[in-house]
Amino acid sequence: MSRKLVECVPNISEGRDAAKIKQVTDAIAAVPGVTILDVDPGADTNRTVITFVGEPEAVLEGAFVCIREAAKVIDMRQQQGAHPRMGATDVTPFVPVEGVSMEDCAELARRLGQRVAAELAIPVYLYEAAASRPERRNLAEVRRGEYEGLEKKLQNPQWQPDFAAPYNAVAGACIIGAREFLVAYNVTLNSGSKDHATDIAFELREKGRVARRGRVKPYYQTGELIFYAEGSFPCGNCDFTGATFQETEDHCAKAHGYDLSALFRLNDADPANPVGQKVRRRGIFSHCKAIGWYVDAYRRAQISINLTDYKLTAPHTVLEEARSLAAERGLVVTGSEIVGLVPFQCLLASGRHYLKAMGKSTGVPTSDILQTAVFSMGLDDVAPFEVEKKVLGLPTHDPKALVSMQVHAFTDEVSRDTPAPGGGSIAALAGSLGAALASMVANLAQGGADTEKDAKLIAVAEKAQSLKDRLMVAVDADTNAFNAFMDARRLPDITPDQKAARQAAMQAGLKVAIEVPLDTAKASYAALELAGEASKLGKVASITDAAVGAQMAFAGVRGGIWNVVINLKDITDAAYVADMQAQCAELLTQAAAKLAEVTAYIDQKLLDRLNKAKK
Repeated sequence: MSRKLVECVPNISEGRDAAKIKQVTDAIAAVPGVTILDVDPGADTNRTVITFVGEPEAVLEGAFVCIREAAKVIDMRQQQGAHPRMGATDVTPFVPVEGVSMEDCAELARRLGQRVAAELAIPVYLYEAAASRPERRNLAEVRRGEYEGLEKKLQNPQWQPDFAAPYNAVAGACIIGAREFLVAYNVTLNSGSKDHATDIAFELREKGRVARRGRVKPYYQTGELIFYAEGSFPCGNCDFTGATFQETEDHCAKAHGYDLSALFRLNDADPANPVGQKVRRRGIFSHCKAIGWYVDAYRRAQISINLTDYKLTAPHTVLEEARSLAAERGLVVTGSEIVGLVPFQCLLASGRHYLKAMGKSTGVPTSDILQTAVFSMGLDDVAPFEVEKKVLGLPTHDPKALVSMQVHAFTDEVSRDTPAPGGGSIAALAGSLGAALASMVANLAQGGADTEKDAKLIAVAEKAQSLKDRLMVAVDADTNAFNAFMDARRLPDITPDQKAARQAAMQAGLKVAIEVPLDTAKASYAALELAGEASKLGKVASITDAAVGAQMAFAGVRGGIWNVVINLKDITDAAYVADMQAQCAELLTQAAAKLAEVTAYIDQKLLDRLNKAKK
């Protein structure tokens, strides 16, 4: 059964007093089953983003403890900062990570809200996936008026809290919800003007800005405001003017792909009565919220961005547009920063984007791709960016794993008088090295004038990298499978029930000990095929590297098959044994034929080269 994992990212309205922040984070960390991943305070915003994960019930308790402790140490009557906020714990989102649905997280939000209102006497609003009504999905709408307008907001029948409590002047209100992973992303300018950052932020964000005409360059906000009038309904994004609001709304949908009425509502305007209202201009990116602010610690302005669905609107996409908009205004983007954590796949996509833009291969180690993203996005411009600490879900190896050992230590470990690590692990390592060499040969040849050939080389390198990583995991998986079988053998076998349980555990362990090396053999065969492709597409100068890669990959195939066969003798399931024998025989035949083909090709190429040199 897979583990259930939830992330929680409470934002507390304190970013300056380290003792107060520590009191809150210490209380969270004391909850059994909770792991704090990141604590990111900001002095100018006077806000700290705390990220922790765990099983749903543990995270629920951690969130309650966070809100309780923040209410003890933060007095909203004295709180000031650049970031919008409504309470001591301003917003508390639950994010599904593994084995849980969005609805599961929404239910956690509802349970937390009910408890906070009942036990802490703090009003609670629900937002995003936990929202009780459509107009409360958007965090900005719920938070409108902020703490200063909260007392009046609580008196408005339309804005009664989802979980009511009397006005709490000290703690304010809590906004609790469930959402997809939000990437908090700041783009830094070479300017100290908040207005400069705001001007670009309004262009980027989905809700856009009021439209202007006249002198809108270099700064759009210097233009003259325009308004809707009877018989004149201008489009905020081009020169079109409709005779009716409906005509302009149809134009916006067809020409620009957005709903004008929805844009009105997003900006707290009434689309039913447009006459006399300011014309609205939609921003460039969906799932993007942005404002401008000045950060005294950096002595620079930043575009503060929240990306609510990084799969649809990626950080690097927004960054490149910000760079273009800044250049139009005579500004320079000096770098960017990620507040809190970023998903592994998000940063990986950014790294791949920049490698492609450079004309470089994306079939390189994951660490190289991530480092490319860090350099290209300037993520360490205003503060150090440590990949190991900032990237959530980063593939890592256990420090005690075989693949984490130094080469000489691993070799020594294999040489000892213990049955594992043995041939299965070495077969996986051989296959992994074969895939690595295939990637190397392809990457060395990449970057030529033939774009079609270049695409094939990059595809070989990417596939080889994936196989390399898969086979590296198998190095430890093979040893772990053998050890699990040995543990089963040590089970007691005195009573009939114990004997039956031991036999069943041993049979299950044997099948794992068979399936792991079989996967090694299959992956190694794929690496062998790639080595063959690399030998034909790559440079002649590196053809012997492809040859060695093919031999290593074949060793992975042969070694994997041998480890399957030796364990079949103790399997009692005859049909299973027959199936494994058939698979191994077919795979061995294919691998032997492929190795012969690759070897013959390479030997002929080397002979041709030698004969050419003699002439």
